[in-house]
Amino acid sequence: MWIIISRTIITYCFIAFFFRLMGKREIGELSLLDIVISIMMAEIAVIVIEDTDKGILTSLIPMLVLVIIQRTTALISLKSKRFRDWFEGKPSLIILNGRINKDEMRKHRYNFDDLIQQLHEKSVKSVQDVEYAILEPSGKLSVFAKERAVSVGFVHLLIADGKIQDHTLDVLKKSRDWLMEELGKQGYYKLEDILYCTIDSADQWYIDLEKKR
Repeated sequence: MWIIISRTIITYCFIAFFFRLMGKREIGELSLLDIVISIMMAEIAVIVIEDTDKGILTSLIPMLVLVIIQRTTALISLKSKRFRDWFEGKPSLIILNGRINKDEMRKHRYNFDDLIQQLHEKSVKSVQDVEYAILEPSGKLSVFAKERAVSVGFVHLLIADGKIQDHTLDVLKKSRDWLMEELGKQGYYKLEDILYCTIDSADQWYIDLEKKR
């Protein structure tokens, strides 16, 4: 028992030291390599603690190799923008002037639920209130809202990615027929042509159309 406790303390100290060498970064800003290294270190730490037959310093060598890899790639990234863009990825413009770039969303496997959730986390009611939004390489969404919000009051999401949000209709106590009729009044007759549609508390509609290829 004392051997396991001592190995745990030593392993903890080494891992803390290694992460200090890797530099300070927020959890949400970890690169792909940082995440992989963190997972591998966790797995190695378990082996170091449980396998008491192996010398602890020998077992910690793989951790040191991982830190060297991380430091090397970080140095290359500082000197080469091309390598940095390839390795860590580039920011992607998801929304521009209230219009969604579905191609960029599909490219990064970023769905509408993620988009709406992150907008709400930024205290933004809806897409139409966004001047532009950028999906960062870290996965965070940087949102720049318009100076004056377009939507009024609560915003109800009716259509996302061409699919009717039935739970919203249930809240509004409306039917699909009502929705299609209202869309028809505004000149939209095909559901597949609509990428995103909302209605706010002041009965203001916002419709973003699917881009034609």
